[in-house]
Amino acid sequence: MKYLPLIWANLMRRKARTLFTLLSVLVAFMLFAMLGAVNQAFTGGVQFAGANRLVVTNRVGLINSMPINYADRIAKIPGVADVTWQEWVGAYFQDPRQPITGFGVDAASFLEVHDDFKLPPEQAQTWLADKAGVIIGPLLAKHYGWKIGDHIPLRSNIWRDKQGNSTWDVNVDGIYAGGQGDQLLMHYKYLDDTRAFRNNQVGMFMLKISDPDHAAGIAEQIDGMFANSDAETKTSTEKAFVQSFAAMLGNIGKIVVGIVSAVLFSMLLVTGNTMAQSIRERVSELAVLKALGFSRRGVAFMVLVESLMVTLMGGALGLAIGTVFAGAIGSKLPFVQNFNTPPSSLAFGLLLMLALGLLAGLLPATQAMRLQVAAALRRA
Repeated sequence: MKYLPLIWANLMRRKARTLFTLLSVLVAFMLFAMLGAVNQAFTGGVQFAGANRLVVTNRVGLINSMPINYADRIAKIPGVADVTWQEWVGAYFQDPRQPITGFGVDAASFLEVHDDFKLPPEQAQTWLADKAGVIIGPLLAKHYGWKIGDHIPLRSNIWRDKQGNSTWDVNVDGIYAGGQGDQLLMHYKYLDDTRAFRNNQVGMFMLKISDPDHAAGIAEQIDGMFANSDAETKTSTEKAFVQSFAAMLGNIGKIVVGIVSAVLFSMLLVTGNTMAQSIRERVSELAVLKALGFSRRGVAFMVLVESLMVTLMGGALGLAIGTVFAGAIGSKLPFVQNFNTPPSSLAFGLLLMLALGLLAGLLPATQAMRLQVAAALRRA
């Protein structure tokens, strides 16, 4: 405790300099918290990926289709428990600039494979019996104000029916919980029976396997089965698929790390320069402290604590403000889930604050510890 008044007095001797250094660190860690939220939003879908689910797509790419009869052949492979399929709808409601994540699915098998989608039994029964029925996630229901029983003129920017119309009239039969809350699921048969082209084709198969340890072998069997066919396949775990899909938008993780590294390195230089300048101004004072009996380690300790106080105060405020801002922004993005700063980023941010404070104060603390009393007093 005897050091604390001295440390605080040293920080307050150049209030403007201390304030601007604090603000610099605050802005850096506020940016860190915001970027953590961005990374979470782009990669958060991985948390919904099941360890016992595989995804089968066309080897050429997601926009290429596969015959629906692949499902029967895949289901016969040992270790495959259930198979379902889905087709991208390209859906929107009224405004094509606000696309909806919509899929045409086989309802019964979809609910078997995706057991993370929770739907009350009565809603599930209604959906299964209603060819024009859809179920929606809570984010969609909140954004559009949709409720069970509503009739929606859903439009597609991809498909046309045999009369050339792009509107499918659907009924909201249920609102699911769990899974990704921004999806709309309609019956694949309703879409396929009425669309004018690419009939009996699907964009993706999803399958549940009995043992996740056999995922690699099952994936190899599936791809081998359809090798040299008109629609060769690429099979991967659901987690790997989600990660690769996010990577198509860019390696968000590496981008975030690059930006944060550049900002924190700049902060290291700023804080280190501030501490070095502070030590140069206090050479005679440090010499007097040593002459009064303060140990070399005690003087170095004071310098390190000064540096840590600046980074911890500025960094903690920055993380808090950035987390609040991220939450506020996320609440304004209707179809973006998990736009918030994850606890792992906050914990890592704390470690970065400590590292930044120690590195910035290390050289000035070493200089203070090696200071010769007689030489310093003569210079003063």
